Amino acid sequence: MDFAQIIQTVAIYAIPVLFAITVHEAAHGYAARHFGDNTAYMLGRITLNPLKHIDPLGTIAMPLLLYFATAGAFLFGYAKPVPVNFGRLRNPKRDMVWVALAGPGANLLQAVLWVILGYFLVSSGVQERFFLEMTRAGLLVNLVMFAFNMFPLPPLDGGRILVGLLPWRQAELVSRVEPYGFFIVLALVLTGIVGNLWLRPLMSVTGQAIQTLLTPLRWLLF
Repeated sequence: MDFAQIIQTVAIYAIPVLFAITVHEAAHGYAARHFGDNTAYMLGRITLNPLKHIDPLGTIAMPLLLYFATAGAFLFGYAKPVPVNFGRLRNPKRDMVWVALAGPGANLLQAVLWVILGYFLVSSGVQERFFLEMTRAGLLVNLVMFAFNMFPLPPLDGGRILVGLLPWRQAELVSRVEPYGFFIVLALVLTGIVGNLWLRPLMSVTGQAIQTLLTPLRWLLF
């Protein structure tokens, strides 16, 4: 494994990853506050300071360990989840959906912005590989975070959205999975089920949708 290449890859991905996780978590906190729960605000988690959201194990140690162990073939990590007291929301079942959507929605918006930045760099004649690769990394990181977090199993955002949309009885059954959800998702990731049947298809569709959305801008710039 080329150590210089590893350092370059880490440098390219560092800023996109920090923005992706920071804005994702802050968006959850902001949405929760908007709908009546001040828990995240009182704990200082509605902030763009990445140090407030980084989990030493999940954000740094685990991804690096997996990167070296698998030669970059497999990565997995997580940030400190923003605390939300769903009971404090004005309409807990309905507002839970919006709070959960805020995080992946923030990643989707960032993916669009990274593509726009890439278009402007290319149209301006910028040829520096580092910056062009960073825009591609920003798109990839945010597509991964968007698609992964939308997987419909608690405690992921998609699972909470599903709980909020289902009738009460079915919602209660799904919510019981939450204490074991992380381990179930990890097992599904390791066996390739999440990647092959959910992550890659959703990322592909979302990426194509972004390209279609930005077609007028591409025509204007190029």
